[in-house]
Formats: sequence, structure tokens, C-alpha cells
Amino acid sequence: MDQESLSKLKTALHFVWNSGDYETVARTLEPGAAAFFDRLAVGPGDRILDVACGTGQIALPAARAGAKVTGLDLSENNIEKANALVHAGGLEVKLDAGDVEDMPYKDETFDLTVSLIGAMFAPRPERAAAEMLRVTRPGGRLVMGNWADGGFIASFFAALAKYAPMPDIPSPLLWGDEATVRDRFAKGVASLALSRHPYRIEYGTPVPETVEHYFNDFGPSMVAVADLDPDDREDLREDLEALFTRHNIGTAEAVVIEAELLDVVAVRA
Repeated sequence: MDQESLSKLKTALHFVWNSGDYETVARTLEPGAAAFFDRLAVGPGDRILDVACGTGQIALPAARAGAKVTGLDLSENNIEKANALVHAGGLEVKLDAGDVEDMPYKDETFDLTVSLIGAMFAPRPERAAAEMLRVTRPGGRLVMGNWADGGFIASFFAALAKYAPMPDIPSPLLWGDEATVRDRFAKGVASLALSRHPYRIEYGTPVPETVEHYFNDFGPSMVAVADLDPDDREDLREDLEALFTRHNIGTAEAVVIEAELLDVVAVRA
């Protein structure tokens, strides 16, 4: 990809992730995020970088656990909302707007570099992986929680792609494929452990309102449907309502989805 094409792509991705209300989305993701955080085993004094931190689902509990936390996100809107939550909680977290593919941190700065369903959306996965390893100290951990291939989330994005073409980049869901992850971390790591875990998403709304939430609050789906004609928009709505209905393990009035996460734990060489 030439520099001009990359610049246009970055501008488009910045617009996508700066759209919507990710804080609202994050609330539905809290049960699974809490379970993922517990698996990190964060300790007091740990120097942690939360990459693509959103509104702070990992950064905030890490700070409460006594870690020294930095958060990075492409969206200035997310950083602003995360800062408000940090201040409301009386916490100390350094939050920066920036790109995982070109991070403003020195080599070997962090004991733990972590990204929960965030860095997987970077357009150049090998570059993102190299940057996350670069800022992690030797013997430190790089941990990613990525949507697993073939699960509910893959079906959700496939439904969107049926009506609105996705950017011409490697599929983010390849980060949920074990063979691909092993290839991407074939160098620079002392060990690599992969494991799959359920990820509980609680919406607290019926199926129609749950789908409307994605149309109104989640940047990628908001942008995907913005230019659809009314018929395609209604067809997509019906497809998504059918998908959520099939996978709902909650009640008719409060949808609950159990997605699947691939945990990636790389120890830097």
C-alpha cells in the first residue's frame, strides 16, 4: 500500500472509530471484559499499556489494582470519555490519542502490553504486532483478547459485509485464527500461549432495540449503514435480528450473547 492510500485509509478508520458512543457499547461488554481482566493477573506497580483502550475497560480496573497504567486509543472521543471516568474514580491513568501502528513510547517501556478487541482492527497487523512487542520489555507479556474466528462476532461482521463492503485490509478476525496468530508471532517471542474463552455480552434490551443500538452507537455498523438505501437497511436489520435471536441465551426482554475470545499471551524474548 502506497503512502497516499495508507493516509486515506487511516483517515477513514479514524472517522469510523470516532463515530458513535463506544462508552454505551462498552457497558454491554463489561461481563466478558471483567473475566478477561481477571486472567491478566495484574499486580501493584506493574507498568501496563492498554492498546486501543476504548473508554477504559482494562485501564481503569488495572489502575484500581495499583498498576501504573497508560492507555492509547485512535479515537479522541474515547480518550475524552475515559478521562472523565478516570477522574470520577479518583484514579491515575495516562491517556493518549494515538495509533497502535506508530506508538509514541520508547522501546521496552512496559511490563504488560494488553489489547482487548482493539488492536485486532489495525489495518497492518504485522506492524501492530511489531509495535506492541517493541514497547514491551524482554520477559514482559503482550496479551491480546481477540474475537475468535467462526463465532457470533464473525457472523455479525459477515452480515454487515453483505450490504456494505469492508475496507480492503486483512480481516480483523484473522487475529482469532490460531495458525495466523502463530505466524504473526513467529519471531521476537520466547513463548506463545493461545486459549479460547467464552465472552458474555449483556444488552438488557429486546432483540429489536439491541440491533438499533448497533445502528446508533457502534462506529463500524453506523458507518456501514449510513449510505444504505431504505430496503437494504431494512434487510440488514432483519438479518441482524435473526442472528441475535438465534444466539440469545437470555430472555426475550434482555438479550445475552455468549461470544468467544481467543486469548493470546506472548512473552517477549
